[in-house]
Parts: sequence; structure tokens; C-alpha cells
Amino acid sequence: MGTAPATVLLRDVLPGVSRSFALSLRIVPASLRAPLGITYLLARAADTLADTRALPPAERQRHVEALRAAIRPGETADLAELGVLAAPDHPPAERALLARLPEVLAAYRTLLPEDRARCQAVLVTLTQAMLDALASFPPEGDGRVAALETRADLDRYTYMNAGCVGEFWTDLTAAHRRRCARGDLGRQRARAARFGQGLQLTNVLRDLPRDLRLGRCYLPRADLAALGLAPPDLLDPRALGRLRPLLGALAARARADLDEGLAYVLALPRAEARLRLAALWPLLIGLGTLARIMRAENLLDPAAVVKISRSELRRHIAASVVLAASNGGLAAYARRLAAVVPGP
Repeated sequence: MGTAPATVLLRDVLPGVSRSFALSLRIVPASLRAPLGITYLLARAADTLADTRALPPAERQRHVEALRAAIRPGETADLAELGVLAAPDHPPAERALLARLPEVLAAYRTLLPEDRARCQAVLVTLTQAMLDALASFPPEGDGRVAALETRADLDRYTYMNAGCVGEFWTDLTAAHRRRCARGDLGRQRARAARFGQGLQLTNVLRDLPRDLRLGRCYLPRADLAALGLAPPDLLDPRALGRLRPLLGALAARARADLDEGLAYVLALPRAEARLRLAALWPLLIGLGTLARIMRAENLLDPAAVVKISRSELRRHIAASVVLAASNGGLAAYARRLAAVVPGP
């Protein structure tokens, strides 16, 4: 149901707005591609609306709310004006996504009802996180830097932005792949949530200097104060030395979460090689990125780029395909990548 419009969108639009997710989506079983891909496109469209600098925060909130309304059963919200929001500050692929948002919503409405309900639930959580951020952080460029207050706030942030996606992914795969519904599904959902949180926390550390210049600090104010730092101090790359203890502690938490991600992958049935690989690739990207973060000498420099190279990604993919059915081989490979990251 609804495969034709979804297939076209996933082919034409999604690769431009996601490198790693598009990679995983290509490998998952066919019945999962439409609900996973359409959910991603709606979340990415909402994120683009929330991030546009062409509008003040209050207007962005209104448009995110309009998109939230459009995914509710029976709603027919008019989103025609959202195409106009494909402003010049967006990359071309994001402008194309906003221009085709009515098509994405049409494909969403053709999903199986039970899949659409799961998609709606996770989208409500993800968009609430966007609305919270718009309400909590100052407008970009006004010179202020606001921070989350505590590690509990950071934990909530990583759950609402990614942990909930792990739960959604697990519920969807269990519904479509009988082998994945066996065993302790609750344990797998918990692992998946931690997995997503580990990936998001890695992104927080990687994107720290760029987020700071947008007025957003996801490192908790209380932890910074314990080191004699305030959020604006991190705008100076020379603050990295004083920040190292907190970076180490958060990297250790991210590694612990990604260890749960590894446990998640290893608990997937060996016969579900496609699902194993789809979950394994973001794990390997996350572990490789986290290792680079810990080695970086200029992490607070906004000009620095901390990410794995395309050649390294290709090596990970080739190795994972060979090791997909081997729990021991996968575990050893993943742990070698994480070797430079402090353990919890």
C-alpha cells in the first residue's frame, strides 16, 4: 500500500538530505522502507522548518505545529505556504524536500494504519523536541549562548531527538519481521533507545563549536560551572583544555550507550542480515566519529571538521558485510574502533 509514491520520494529526495540514513534504508527489507523513509523525510522537513533563519522563532514554531497537525488522523492542513519557506539559507536538497512536502504527506497517509500510528507517535516526540529548543534557546545571532542545565536535561534531549527513534525502529521491525518479535522485545527497545542516545550525544560533541555560534550549548551548565566555565567561554577554542574532563565523561557515556547499540545488533537474529547491517553501519560511524572526537586537538574550532572519511566508511561497510553473521567478529571489530574512547 502506497509503495509507488514513497518509492519515488525515497529515490529522488531522501539521498540528498541524509547520507548515513539513506545507506541503511537501502539495505532494510522492502516492507520497512516506506514507513521508515517517509517518517525520516517528515522529521527532516520539520527540522528544516525549525532551523530556518529566514523566520523568527515564533513563526518557525507555528510552521512546525502546522506540520504536526498535518500528520494527525483526519487532518487536511494546508501546507502550501511551506514551500515558500525553502529559503536561500537552506541547501538545495532541503529546499527540494520542502517543495515536495505535500507529496511526502500524501505518501504518509497511504501507509498501513498501524505503521502510520507508529510514525505519528515518534514524529510527535521529535517535533516536540524541536519546539522545546525553539522556546529554550535564543534566536541565532543575538549574541547570547544558552545551555541545558543538568545532565538529566541532556539525557532527555538525547532521548527525544534520537532514543525514541530506536524504540520506533524496534517496534516497526518486530511488526514486519516475525523473527524480530521473538525474545525479550522490551530489552531490545531499551537497548535501541540507548543506542539512539549514544549517536545523538556523539553528534552533540562533534557539533559543539557550530551549535555554540547558534547560541546553543548542549553541555550542562552545572557541569561547566564545576570546571569554572560558562557557556560563552566555549566560544574561545583555547578553553578546550579546561573542558577535557567533561568531554571525557560525556564520551564515556556515549560509548556506554553505543555498547548497548552493539548488544542490540548482536541480539538481532543472524538470519536478519539486512537488519543487522542497517543498524550496524550507524553504530560504526558513531564509534569512528567518537574516536576522532577524543583525538581532536581543535574540537572547539568551528572550522574543524570531525567525521570519518568516505574511504573509512567504505572499509567499515566491506568489513561488516563479511562479519554480519559473526557475533564474535562484529564485537571485536566494533571494540577496536572504540579503543581510544574512555570506558564508562
